[in-house]
Parts: sequence; structure tokens; C-alpha cells
Amino acid sequence: MIIGQPASGKSTLARLLGARTGLPVGHLDHIHRQPGWVPRPEDDKIRLIRAEEEKPACIIEGGLSRTWDTRLARANMLVWINVGLALRLWRVLARSWRFRGRSRPDMTAGCPEHFDRDTLVFLWFILRTWRPGLHRMCRVFAARDRPEVELRSLAQTRAWLAAL
Repeated sequence: MIIGQPASGKSTLARLLGARTGLPVGHLDHIHRQPGWVPRPEDDKIRLIRAEEEKPACIIEGGLSRTWDTRLARANMLVWINVGLALRLWRVLARSWRFRGRSRPDMTAGCPEHFDRDTLVFLWFILRTWRPGLHRMCRVFAARDRPEVELRSLAQTRAWLAAL
């Protein structure tokens, strides 16, 4: 189970881990949004996340903290990407530019990246939720009784992947 705040690198790490281990990867951004950036109804999200959880083995990355309890119960490892706020804000801008007009690999098809008012709203969301989200993840991380990894930089992440 990979957690982290928006634009921390969860999807990229999950893809790399999936390639390295051969395990299927569940990107919750595929579940959160339908084509055209349409939000999926909450009950549908929960049902789809539960279906991901039921797979015999997989890597699941992403939010929706209301489902963390069941994901944590099944996870044999928790990976927390805990990178700084400035880096995360930069990543949102960079990926908006890099994938402009196209959907990112970890996003639902039909959700092309763009830079507009919605991007600014997302940046504001990241700023607004930074501290409460950090505290929530600290609590989840501290309460674990299984292996856990906290990655605080790209260099740490690369070293951890190389050591697998």
C-alpha cells in the first residue's frame, strides 16, 4: 500500500514497483475520476476499491482515507512518500505541462492534463490540506505493526528501489 499527499510520486513508484515485481498496480486516480474529469460517486469508488483489495496480490496507491482501514489490514507493507510541499506543487505544474492535452498513464483515459482554473483549484487544495493530511498520515504510519517505509526524497526512493 502506497500513500502520500497529492503529487508526491505515488503513481510513479507504484508503476516502477509493478514493473519490478510483476504485481498488478491499482491506481486510485482511475477510480476517483471518469472520462472528462467527472467525479465518480462515492459508493462506486468504495465498491471499486474493495474489488482492488480482493486481488490475491497487488500494489494499491492513492487516497480515499475512508478505505485505509481495510487496505491496511491486508497490506504486508506500507510505503509512505513524504516529500515536501514545494516539490509537490512543482510536480503538479510540471505534469500539467508535460502531459497537456493527454491523460497521464495513471489517470483515467479521457482526463487530459491542462492548465486552467481547475489546476489552480487543485494547487489551492494541496496548500489547504497539507498540514491536516500530513498529521493524518503520521498517525497511520505510527500505528502500523508491519514493515513500513518512509521515503522523503527522490534519492531515497531510488536507493530503496535499487535495494529491492
